Amino acid sequence: MVVALGYLGAFWFLSLTLKTMPVGIAYAIWSGVGIVLISLVGWLLFKQSLDWPAVIGMVLIVAGVLTINLFSKMSAH
Repeated sequence: MVVALGYLGAFWFLSLTLKTMPVGIAYAIWSGVGIVLISLVGWLLFKQSLDWPAVIGMVLIVAGVLTINLFSKMSAH
């Protein structure tokens, strides 16, 4: 039940975002942030190791999300 409510909440917030942002940009941000957050959860809670290529990849994902949000005219509707 908790997972179902979590999914409903996630899609509801995504639908709010789609009112002001194109679907491609919103989904790219959602996917990228999800990858970084779940990797951090695995590292913190389950003691999974992150090698340097994974860390560099996550830094690039965060940099890409920031670039889209701060500088891209595509993110504005």
